Amino acid sequence: MSPKTSVVIVDDHEIFRAGVRAELEGLVEVLGDAGSVEAAVRLIGAQKPDVVLLDVHMPAGGGAEVIRQVVHTRPVQRFLALSVSDDPEDVIAIVRAGARGYVTKTINGTDLADAVARVADGDAVFSPRLAGFVLDAFAGQLTESEVDPELDLLSVREREVLRLIARGYLYKEIALELSISSKTVEAHVSAVLRKLQLSNRHELSRWAVERRLVD
Repeated sequence: MSPKTSVVIVDDHEIFRAGVRAELEGLVEVLGDAGSVEAAVRLIGAQKPDVVLLDVHMPAGGGAEVIRQVVHTRPVQRFLALSVSDDPEDVIAIVRAGARGYVTKTINGTDLADAVARVADGDAVFSPRLAGFVLDAFAGQLTESEVDPELDLLSVREREVLRLIARGYLYKEIALELSISSKTVEAHVSAVLRKLQLSNRHELSRWAVERRLVD
């Protein structure tokens, strides 16, 4: 059996967190929950879940602030927003912050577990109505010069490896961060080098920095 997707739940309402845990029981592996931005950042750093399921509106900056603080130390972390709000401004704000999806709290447990698993696999997950908000917001914002066909050649996992290489991570550190073997990391790096027609990791790092893929 393949391991269950691991998740951390972030919401400032304890009763709601307990309800989500109950809905997801047996479907995903819940590593813990947190009720504040500060507690969430600590928990995510300690547990390194596949996905963070987080509310949009919380004190001290809400879900967007959790994302901003976490991605500085864990750039490959994936986030899925779960909120009572379906306001387009809320959807766009959390997507701009780095969430890979947005679902409302009317979703049932089975569909929520499926959304978590899909986000863990690199998909973007939105209900049809919310997807429309995102498409409308971003339509036409990229000019032709901003579209990078070389980057489009890379898979989600290859882009993750690329960003970590550019940040100076060693192969074994990348393997630990992504929960894969060092040999798999080497295979991804080789694939990226081949696709981008580069010779070594130094050229790879320069390529990523030039395209502002790393801070």
